[in-house]
Amino acid sequence: MTSNTKPAPSTYVIDATDRTLGRVASEAASALLGKKSVHFAKNQAIPVMVTINNASKLHITERRAKGKVYTHYTGYPGGLREMRMDVMIDKKGIADVVKKTVDGMIPRNKLRKPRMKNLIVNA
Repeated sequence: MTSNTKPAPSTYVIDATDRTLGRVASEAASALLGKKSVHFAKNQAIPVMVTINNASKLHITERRAKGKVYTHYTGYPGGLREMRMDVMIDKKGIADVVKKTVDGMIPRNKLRKPRMKNLIVNA
């Protein structure tokens, strides 16, 4: 007799104090994918809530902040838009930079949105 019950939602807390953006983001992406759970399945979004605390205390070098450029295309001719990381932090906050970084580490499939909804970033 097999049970089709879903695993209970678990929480995973990451402290970002004095850590680099990529290391924190890769740890969060791994947890969101369910790699740290015994219930891991590639084709299911594991109910795990990932919280990143102290995002404003991330160690981001000045060279990285000025050199990293985020681009997106509006869909119109000449619509390629670029924004540097330091400008994005000023306009949208460090939480959006962290979310965008983690989002880039999640596979591009139909489970991406449900997984990203489980990410909470506290500045």
